[in-house]
Amino acid sequence: MSTPPVTATAARLTGKRAVVTGGARGIGAAIVRRLAAEGATVALLDLLSDPGETVAADVGGRFVPVDLSDTEATRAGLADAMDDLGGIDILVNNAGILRFSPLLEIPVEDWDLMFAINTRPMLVTTQVAARRMIRDGGAGTIINLASMAGKAGGAGQAHYAASKAAVIALTRVTALELGCHGITANCLCPGYVLTEMGADTRTSEDMELWSSYSPLGRLGEPDDVSAVAAFLASPDAAYLTGQAFNVTGGMVMH
Repeated sequence: MSTPPVTATAARLTGKRAVVTGGARGIGAAIVRRLAAEGATVALLDLLSDPGETVAADVGGRFVPVDLSDTEATRAGLADAMDDLGGIDILVNNAGILRFSPLLEIPVEDWDLMFAINTRPMLVTTQVAARRMIRDGGAGTIINLASMAGKAGGAGQAHYAASKAAVIALTRVTALELGCHGITANCLCPGYVLTEMGADTRTSEDMELWSSYSPLGRLGEPDDVSAVAAFLASPDAAYLTGQAFNVTGGMVMH
């Protein structure tokens, strides 16, 4: 079954300034392109320089090379991006890694690395961006990328699932504490999405099995996720905050 085309809503984000972490490829790159297509000016932060530069050039945006596991570099890179944009209205925390290991074999170092990339940078970027939003008038939106695994878990991915469950919890508290400043915070929980991440570990049999989990009979595409991110970044979602939206094709329905 083919994926229906996803089209931008013209000018819905005109004048908005957005920063996307992990925007060099996959879901992050799709979000960068979608936000830009809807009128936003976008800066992306990523460790991958060549694809990051390419995506930024394609949308007339700015690329800032950053190792998001480095807290001070993350703070400085985000501050640089916001200064270049003249502020920030939309923060999309997308960067993350995926690893597999049986529960009883996960090294503590791998557990720590998962949180150091999937969760800790979201705290840092949220602190930096929210302070700027409040300073500049107290309005904005934060969108965090969690995962279906953060709700449903999955054998062999305890550290990944735990890091994404932490993203959901962080998002809810962010919504509670920053709502008084006019800042919304939501997260997306994609299911099986065909991206570069994990491509070398999946087989055609895997994809056939995973597709069967969805009532729609297919896996997700990055554009399926970017469309929801653009909605949450727009005025159409102004009364939504603290939510964890499933973008799973019905694989998870709670």
